[in-house]
Amino acid sequence: MRQSIAWIRPQAEGIYLPEADAWIDPSVPVARAIVTHGHADHARGGHGSVLATAETLAIMETRYGPQNGQAIAYGETVRPGGMSVRFVPAGHVLGSAQIVLEQAGTRIVVSGDYKRRPDPTCAPFEPVPCDIFVTEATFALPIFRHPDTGSEIDRLLATLHANPDRCVLVGAYALGKAQRVIAELRGRGHDAPIFIHGALQRLCDLYRQFGVDLGPLEPATGRAAADIRGHVVLAPPSALNDRWSRRLPDPVTAMASGWMRIRQRARQRNVELPLVISDHADWDELTGTLHEIAPGEVWITHGREDALAHWCATRQISARALDLAGREDEDD
Repeated sequence: MRQSIAWIRPQAEGIYLPEADAWIDPSVPVARAIVTHGHADHARGGHGSVLATAETLAIMETRYGPQNGQAIAYGETVRPGGMSVRFVPAGHVLGSAQIVLEQAGTRIVVSGDYKRRPDPTCAPFEPVPCDIFVTEATFALPIFRHPDTGSEIDRLLATLHANPDRCVLVGAYALGKAQRVIAELRGRGHDAPIFIHGALQRLCDLYRQFGVDLGPLEPATGRAAADIRGHVVLAPPSALNDRWSRRLPDPVTAMASGWMRIRQRARQRNVELPLVISDHADWDELTGTLHEIAPGEVWITHGREDALAHWCATRQISARALDLAGREDEDD
């Protein structure tokens, strides 16, 4: 195992860079934060200042109000405290970035959350060879092998066309997943209006501001059942089985998540149409990424740490789990 490196310190609250006096994805308010992306378990409010992409800063402002932020473009290098910090795409959601750190001849990549599948709503993951790769492990078990996204969207459309007197209600995480499902539907030729829960409106508007074409969207709340029959409706997963959804015309309940690979999770949520669509890398993509970038050491931030660490050990790659607070299994 590599000896500790003085200029980077994984701690419970996040990854601390003492020379820059900055934290990567801190779970508590800090004086200077470097944020990989806008999901709430990585982007918290209350920081003194924030380094992030323009898109992530906009997401944080939508959720938390004005930020004292410095927008960093992909490929741009800044030098807080004299160390090199560069942002490259992570392919997770709009504006998501890996943080490439270089100091004293060592390169460390903090990947945040990432995926390797094409996504029409965000820039694709950019592999960066490094000495240490800091990776998530959300789906780091061999059971998690995500199917082709297009085939899952085709299943959604086939269900819609087979049930013209119903609607298909899709539970999708408000940031990233909802917009991706909409864009994937458009890519398969579905140009009809898509009805959305009010909780999705602001983030869909934000995606449009950054040039992501989502086609015609309509509010689902307050609409007559006749207006919604034969259409796709998107809502946060929490709305699938609450009072709001009971107003819809006999919905086919679907959910878009990597967790839909587990049948018990679908049954628990009363999901009729589980759609395995994830914004995280699956097992083959996690291990394939490690093959591709060939790090000397792997640090694992959250998820199924033991399985990925064991895979690394069988290939003589040093690995360690970081006990970071506040990381969650999102609805993905």
